[in-house]
Amino acid sequence: QVQLAESGGGVVQAGGSLRLSCSASERTVNKFNMGWLRQAPGKEREVVAAITWSAGLPYYLDSVKGRFTLSRDNANNMIYLQMNNLKPEDTGVYYCAVDITGQDFPRRYDYWGQGTQVTVSS
Repeated sequence: QVQLAESGGGVVQAGGSLRLSCSASERTVNKFNMGWLRQAPGKEREVVAAITWSAGLPYYLDSVKGRFTLSRDNANNMIYLQMNNLKPEDTGVYYCAVDITGQDFPRRYDYWGQGTQVTVSS
């Protein structure tokens, strides 16, 4: 079973930046599709950014395009989410996730981390 651990969340003012990190328990980031999801209070979890194991063009939620950048470090088995120009509507718990089966990219995932809270104040 893959274990994922997120870090880097926090409280930031609107317009600020945060960088989220995700470490995996085994060789994962260059073998499986990876994604960042978020869940705001009272809302369903949504996919914010994702990348295939072959590192094709990343997927981004429309509302974060141009502001968020997903990257990965295969050597260290990490993925990152650089978030710039943050807005209050970006507030939520952010989860790193892995898609083992490779079906229905970028919507389906098999394992998630415990999440890291991001709060953007206006």
